[in-house]
Amino acid sequence: MDAPRTIDSDPDSALRDRLAEAMASEAAFTGWSGQALRTAARQIGAGPDAERLFPGGPVDVLAYLSGRADQRTVAALEQAGVEGLKIRERIKTAVRTRIEHTVGGKESVRRGLALLALPFNGPLALKLLYRTVDAIWYAAGDTSTDFNFYTKRATLAGVFSSTLLYWLNDRSEGNEATWSFLDRRIDNVMSFEKWKGRLRNAAGPRMARR
Repeated sequence: MDAPRTIDSDPDSALRDRLAEAMASEAAFTGWSGQALRTAARQIGAGPDAERLFPGGPVDVLAYLSGRADQRTVAALEQAGVEGLKIRERIKTAVRTRIEHTVGGKESVRRGLALLALPFNGPLALKLLYRTVDAIWYAAGDTSTDFNFYTKRATLAGVFSSTLLYWLNDRSEGNEATWSFLDRRIDNVMSFEKWKGRLRNAAGPRMARR
C-alpha cells in the first residue's frame, strides 16, 4: 500500500476526496465493498475513475482517509499552537482532533474497522494505527529518538484504540462521555509513567551500591 497522497503531489486530490467521502457515507449503509465504491462513483459522476483513483478498492479508500485524517490533525494542532500546553493536554487534544476528523459517521467507521479486522488486512490495520499514533506524537511535539520513541507510540496506540471504540458507542451530547473516558485513560498512563520514573530512581542507588 502506497503512502497517503498529499494535496500538493496529487493532481486528482479534489476528485479523490469527493469519492472517498462519498464512499464513506455509502459504506455506513452497505459496508465497505466494491459495490459501495461503484455506487459512490456514480453518485459524484466519477464513474470509471473509481478504479484508477483507488486501485486497491475499499481498503485503499480506508487507507487514504486515515492518512488524510492524520495530516489534517497535524495541521490543525500546528494552527492551534499547542506548544504552550502540557504534554497530556496536547495528546488529549490530538486524539480528540483525530477522531473528529473521521468521515462517514460512526456506523461507517465501525464497518471500516470490521473490514480491517479481517486476518488478511491485519498488516494494513497495524500500519495505519502506527501512522496515526506517530502523527499524533509528532503533532504534540515529540522529538524522542531513543527507546522511548517506540514505547510512547505503543502506549498511545492503546489509548487511541480504546477511545475510538468507546466513541463508536457513545450517545452522550457532543460525545462528552468519550472525552471524559480519554481524560481517564491519559491520567492512567501518566500515573504509570510517574511510577516507572520513581522505580528507576529507586533502583539507581541500589544498583550503584552493588
